[in-house]
Amino acid sequence: MTTATLRRSIALLLIAALAACNAGGPSFQSSDITGSSFGRDFQLKDPQGRTRTLADFKGKAVVLFFGYTQCPDVCPTTLASLAEAMKRLGPDADRVQVLFVTVDPERDTPALLAQYVPAFDRRFLGLYGDADATARTAKEFKVLYQKVAGPTGNYTMDHSAGTYVFDPQGRLRLYVSNGQGPDVFVHDLRELLSAA
Repeated sequence: MTTATLRRSIALLLIAALAACNAGGPSFQSSDITGSSFGRDFQLKDPQGRTRTLADFKGKAVVLFFGYTQCPDVCPTTLASLAEAMKRLGPDADRVQVLFVTVDPERDTPALLAQYVPAFDRRFLGLYGDADATARTAKEFKVLYQKVAGPTGNYTMDHSAGTYVFDPQGRLRLYVSNGQGPDVFVHDLRELLSAA
């Protein structure tokens, strides 16, 4: 066997091996953002005042959504979709942690988060920070938000509406666009959990 033939054979074997590795990988319905340089971690408080980071949930798939409790549409719809996904996951739902990060810490008190977020599913957890911590976390996840004054002195919050999903090893893997519904969450969470 000549050197050129040997090199060609080795190259073909390597290509086949790489193709075989890729063929068995997960097939996601949402956007695969594995390897992104953002969304590495957060440091926020839960309603009991404990500081939480991503490491607290290692071993679980983590679903992270930014919103606010007085949101009229996107936030409750997303949380309802996630609650439905948890039902469909059955026992695997215990291997998933849904986190709701408020972009309105001025109104979303710990008591309100403790009541609102678990109303969708008892396992869901609300997180908050002061204005600086909220801004830092939003920047880390490339989330935009701003207060919009209303006609009666009240206000709403405009904010990015996608959802981030981490695998059980704590790596950011997926971005689920707003409105994709529970089917996408169920499919992609099953893919991540089966690969763990």
